[in-house]
Amino acid sequence: MQAAELTVGDLLKEQGERLRLELLSGEKALTRRITVGDLNRPGLALSGFLDRFRAERVQVFGNGEQAYCQKADAKKLAEALSAMLSAAEVPCVIVTHNASVPSALSQACKKHGVPLLRSIHDTTTLTGELSEALEARLAPTATVHGVLVDVYGLGVLIQGEAGIGKSECALELLKRGHLLVADDAVQIQHRRGGVLRGYCPEPLKNHMEIRGLGVIDVKLLFGIGAIRERTRVELSIKLEPWTAQTTCDRTGLEVRKVSILDVEVPLIRIPVSPGRNLAVLIEVAALNQRLRSQGYFSAETFNKRLIERMKSKEHS
Repeated sequence: MQAAELTVGDLLKEQGERLRLELLSGEKALTRRITVGDLNRPGLALSGFLDRFRAERVQVFGNGEQAYCQKADAKKLAEALSAMLSAAEVPCVIVTHNASVPSALSQACKKHGVPLLRSIHDTTTLTGELSEALEARLAPTATVHGVLVDVYGLGVLIQGEAGIGKSECALELLKRGHLLVADDAVQIQHRRGGVLRGYCPEPLKNHMEIRGLGVIDVKLLFGIGAIRERTRVELSIKLEPWTAQTTCDRTGLEVRKVSILDVEVPLIRIPVSPGRNLAVLIEVAALNQRLRSQGYFSAETFNKRLIERMKSKEHS
């Protein structure tokens, strides 16, 4: 798992133009780190009440905070702002609505070396856009070996040992109208709510490596409609060699899961042997998983029906 790092300087470079961010002071403190995607509206902290104050978050001053700064007692406000911004964890302060910065806030930021930024956007727009950008940038990320394909709207991660046919299987799925997200290296992010988002590293985007053919450009061969930028990872398929010792679940009652970035993902093991149509099997697995997510478990329903039938025969 890769530990995401982001500084205030990085934020300005990556999101400054889109979020209309202007640096007002604190040029020497742009190395301050942003470690969480949540934002903080100071609120009660401006009155000196610092219990549960989230210093590690980006501090956003909207209309409410600005109005309070204009009407509060100057001495008490200066003390509260100084206490609030003295924490080393405070990454930066952003003033919204392109408003004039209260002098007490400007002085406190300069005193404690906290970068002071201003945005032309209103508070709702800024907080929404910035929260999304920070979450995407700071989410725990891992790179896994495999192929990620969108099958009937379900993100399917196909894994297995080298040479077992992952890319060839994905190629057949593409011919059947499904969408490629990533081949060989799949980057996965753990987003809020236990959601896993998979996408392709930039250098490999739109390409596949097929043994015997080499590297192919999927976008050129199959069209833009065969590519998807990212998708939610909802099913893991493990391709395994079929040997004399291979045992597999014949009923589908056994529910397996694999942990990816501490999120449990349904796992299906498919033995590979000549003559098996893996693309069709994965299509059926994806459809069956969609049914499960809607509360219908085919194998369990069949098993219950069979048990009820056996019991009714015993009593007849």
